[in-house]
Amino acid sequence: MSEAPQDLSAAVWRKSTYSDGNGGECVEVADGFPGLVPVRDSKDPAGPVLVFPAASWQAFVDWAKAQRV
Repeated sequence: MSEAPQDLSAAVWRKSTYSDGNGGECVEVADGFPGLVPVRDSKDPAGPVLVFPAASWQAFVDWAKAQRV
């Protein structure tokens, strides 16, 4: 993980397109942080935020997509 940006108050969070909208298990990510991807639990928006290097997050997303059957 990378060092978190100091101010995430203006972050615009988005849920996965696979989210069913019924409060299921989902993460949200925020765009607009060059080279970084802030990630949080959609069920706990005031909770902690993890920040990953963008390349690492992309590798995870690519891996997850490859696991779909």
